[in-house]
Amino acid sequence: MKELIELDKKHFIHPTTSIMEQQEKGPKLIVEKGEGIYLTDKEGKEYIDAMSSLWNVNVGHGRKEIAEAAKEQMEQLAFSSTFSTFSNEPAIRLAKKIADLAPPSLNAVFFTSGGSESNDSAIKLIRHYWKIQGQTERHKIISLSRGYHGVTAGATSATGIPQFWDMAGHMLTGFAHAKTPYEIGTSESIQSIREVIEKEGPETVAAFMAEPIQGAGGVLVPPKDYFKEVRKLCDEYGILFLADEVITGFGRTGKMFGIEHWDVEPDLMCFAKGVTSGYFPLGGVIVSDKIHDVLKEKSQGVLFHGFTYSGHATGAAVALKNIEIIENEGLVENARLMGEELLKGLQSIKDESTIVGGIRMVGLIGAIEFVEEPSTNKRFSPELKVTPRIIEELHERGVICRGVTYDGTDIVCFSPPLSINKEEIEILVNRLRESVLAVQGELESQLEKA
Repeated sequence: MKELIELDKKHFIHPTTSIMEQQEKGPKLIVEKGEGIYLTDKEGKEYIDAMSSLWNVNVGHGRKEIAEAAKEQMEQLAFSSTFSTFSNEPAIRLAKKIADLAPPSLNAVFFTSGGSESNDSAIKLIRHYWKIQGQTERHKIISLSRGYHGVTAGATSATGIPQFWDMAGHMLTGFAHAKTPYEIGTSESIQSIREVIEKEGPETVAAFMAEPIQGAGGVLVPPKDYFKEVRKLCDEYGILFLADEVITGFGRTGKMFGIEHWDVEPDLMCFAKGVTSGYFPLGGVIVSDKIHDVLKEKSQGVLFHGFTYSGHATGAAVALKNIEIIENEGLVENARLMGEELLKGLQSIKDESTIVGGIRMVGLIGAIEFVEEPSTNKRFSPELKVTPRIIEELHERGVICRGVTYDGTDIVCFSPPLSINKEEIEILVNRLRESVLAVQGELESQLEKA
């Protein structure tokens, strides 16, 4: 362990990590194996992976049938380029399968290696779509505050969380942000989008993009009428609507895709994460027949966009097996049912606690929000570090969760594997209850002394 810790500090620059903290303390834990909803570290301690790692291990850890599918494909054809119309059967079969699962009007797929690449690809395809129709001025993308779309150049610029801009600034121009419906509702948020469109110039706006549920922003669930109004607004101005399903796709919300909860069809959808449950890096963009028809008719010459691993044969084989598991084991429905159980558990904690504010859950993606005064929604002072303290208490009790503290909020997020069962939900809820009440007691003592 000592050797691994030192090697980690010396050689491994971790993503989305405090480098100073890593150098001071080393890795938080070194994971040795995974099984179902559990991860085990090098010292043998077992943790509930209540985040599915990064919202993505939908079928759970240790699925040997996926490993076998990868092995079989690698032995036959591990990889072959799909540039210049070269193809392979797994990629073709996967594109067809995803088209079958997507809303009816979305039937063509461009493959990438992950979510950030998918959003960047969608942005480029959108701009190309307008350009080949002679509308070169339509290049601007409007997204939402607190939205997260990835860390590549376009995705960072579309992301509405300022901390992601601080590292290197806005990478690209042509991006604007409207207000999220979180805490303000549909009417004001839709009006904000309209104002941004008018300010930027409707003739310059190419698309609006949003997550069905804003994951990294704090699991922010929109009002019931929000996306229907978004669709109307996009149609009114003749702009495209891009749904970022990277987190919400492939059963996470109790439906195959998150946008289905609002009975709205976007023009494009981005996916990644749950398509392979993290067993292989893969993502993509699904486009509507309307967009695909324009590309087929007017995109002359080579489409100069693609990744080495677009349509990776092994990745596609892994995705096909992963989707087969999701369907055969009824994991979309299980996500809905177990999400209801987890929501009951969060409600029971709220009933016992004096620091729990909002709770929300759609399928197996949810959050619990902590406030100093639930009746007024008064937030804790950031200096109290409420969320980090709860995350640490959970960690000590063998639960891995994710905290969100943007804009002064204290939010703990959950997205356990879709294979979780009722008994495991109860264990998770009990450990969360203990953690919340422990921090609550510390805060009461601390605030009394102050």
